[in-house]
Amino acid sequence: MPASKRATHTDLAKFDAHVITPEEYEEMPELTDEDFERADMYIGGKLVRRGRPPSDKPKEQVTLRLDQDVLAAFREGGPGWQSRINETLRGFVEKRKVAPRKSKGKAA
Repeated sequence: MPASKRATHTDLAKFDAHVITPEEYEEMPELTDEDFERADMYIGGKLVRRGRPPSDKPKEQVTLRLDQDVLAAFREGGPGWQSRINETLRGFVEKRKVAPRKSKGKAA
């Protein structure tokens, strides 16, 4: 089994073979208007996306090699460490836009 898939401790064959009895139907809660509001909605067979709209500036996934101590320092802050790295890099980029690096050569 690939490492990315977790093993289930449920007997799926037994689960699939189970036939729901009338008594079990009585145990099922009624669906409310709130339940239907949270359900997926399809129009013409196409899933209508809900939630956060697509960003004007979507992020791009990259592979980046960082020193272990630097990465550990960001991860110590808990969830959101990738966003904090992004904020730090953004601050560096913005700082460079305002104050360009000084040239090492002679001025013309």
